[in-house]
Amino acid sequence: MRASSWGTTLAYVAASGLAVFFLLPFYVIWRNAFSTQQHIIAPRWNWWPNQLDTTTLQAVLGNANYGVLSALGVSVVVAVAQTVATVVIAMMAGYGLSRWRTRASRIILGMTVFTLMVPAMVTFVPTFVMVSTLGWISTYRGLVIPVIFSAFATFLFRQQFLEFPRELEESAALDGANTWTTFWRIVVPNAMGTVAAVGTITFIGAWNAFLWPLLIAQDPQMRTIQVVLSQFMTSQGIRYPEMFTGALIAVAPALVVFLFLQRWLVQGVARSGLK
Repeated sequence: MRASSWGTTLAYVAASGLAVFFLLPFYVIWRNAFSTQQHIIAPRWNWWPNQLDTTTLQAVLGNANYGVLSALGVSVVVAVAQTVATVVIAMMAGYGLSRWRTRASRIILGMTVFTLMVPAMVTFVPTFVMVSTLGWISTYRGLVIPVIFSAFATFLFRQQFLEFPRELEESAALDGANTWTTFWRIVVPNAMGTVAAVGTITFIGAWNAFLWPLLIAQDPQMRTIQVVLSQFMTSQGIRYPEMFTGALIAVAPALVVFLFLQRWLVQGVARSGLK
């Protein structure tokens, strides 16, 4: 067997091993979601449930006290709104920083990149004070608006637009298009790979957010699915079947979005955006 064939075989073996390793948590979630408390905490590990127990799934979805279905609705609204707002703002900011190359724009770019080195938790207290002053506690505005700006997305769009051919924009200007029209009709359609990549990353991050919704959603009706899952972990113990069932329900939408748009994650960062 040639060296290239050995290399290809080893690459597939390594990729398969990594795939199994990263899929293991999803298997554990599925196994425990359809198992009883006694089966989960049993000293002997069983790879499959003795029988698929769906009573916990029915109880979690049907019990209004858990609030899983309403939390799913809140999470959908928050994740979609944050994704759309983040992508639009980052696109416009990135385009401005890539086209107006002045000293002020370089300072703004440096300040934007600097925010990537500041932990999000450091800004929670002052942001919470501002949100509380504005009366946005337990509202969609409080959950979405303070977190819609992404320095990473802005920088990514800037790098994307720096590689965009200026000749296309100049041609549009000769045809009478202004900057706004050129941006939305020429530039954005050719950057859909980056849009999809940033949108996917933002949606998954917004869907999995926990600390900020925990602070803002003081009304039980405004809690997201990640916050609701925490109610199954108390000082008295952990209700494993309910927790894993809720995790299975919570991970499904994010997994669907990721599987649908996964090919854009690499292409959106690597390619120039031209089709």
